[in-house]
Amino acid sequence: MLRRFLQEYFKVARIERWCYVDEEGFVYGYPVVIDVDLVVKDGEHILIEVKSSVDRGDVLELYRIGELYERVTGVVPRLVVVTCFIGDRARRLAEKLGVDVITY
Repeated sequence: MLRRFLQEYFKVARIERWCYVDEEGFVYGYPVVIDVDLVVKDGEHILIEVKSSVDRGDVLELYRIGELYERVTGVVPRLVVVTCFIGDRARRLAEKLGVDVITY
């Protein structure tokens, strides 16, 4: 259902997954596999995180994943979080970091 929503919202046929082994621990401080939804539309790369509730940590996490994506691919991605609920402090941080928020 969420994939269908994203496909209709972004008007794309396919949502992909970007998986990358962050061996240096750039995002979390230790090695981990990064896994995030990716849309490439008209040359724009969009990293999307879908969560029922978003806090400041989630916003910062997506921001760091975006920085890693840029380091690995050389492309500056647009960052989008899709959520039912986001607190005021998380929303302000998202605005400050340039993370788009889609809520219902």
